[in-house]
Amino acid sequence: MKEFAEDRLMRALHDEHAAALWSYALHLTSGDRVRAEDVVQETLLRAWRNAKVLDQSEGSARGWLFTVARRIAIDDWRAAESHPEVVTGQPPETAVTDGTERAVQGWLVAEALGELSPRHRDVLVLCYFQGYSVADAAKRLGVAEGTIKSRTHYALRALRLVLEERGVTR
Repeated sequence: MKEFAEDRLMRALHDEHAAALWSYALHLTSGDRVRAEDVVQETLLRAWRNAKVLDQSEGSARGWLFTVARRIAIDDWRAAESHPEVVTGQPPETAVTDGTERAVQGWLVAEALGELSPRHRDVLVLCYFQGYSVADAAKRLGVAEGTIKSRTHYALRALRLVLEERGVTR
């Protein structure tokens, strides 16, 4: 029953004060509609959390709402002033890479290659790591070019599965 009374109170507050509160918040934020919406939303949220304060016949609910809105706007302004935006014409410095990440990835792939069948591992090493063409890899392994293409396809799938099992890829 208490929730029903709070719900009616909030609806009444909204119906009676929302337009004036919106206008006031728009003034407080110098016409910034997005910030004004945030101020109104936060004000009404605080009203909902403090429904007992607003339910009392003493004092004005509108005065309480306006005071809360003003304090929220001031707090936002102070927060923005303490953390000013820095505008610059140059992008931030790029991170310097020392090759560590590449080395770790190499180790992970090398360990994953070790779990593949020798046929799959051989075709990937020849085609991807040593740069052989399909024709050259076929000659070195003594199989048809179509076999190299097929093995490469299945080897890459198997490698992806091994890396997914290790949590390296998704």
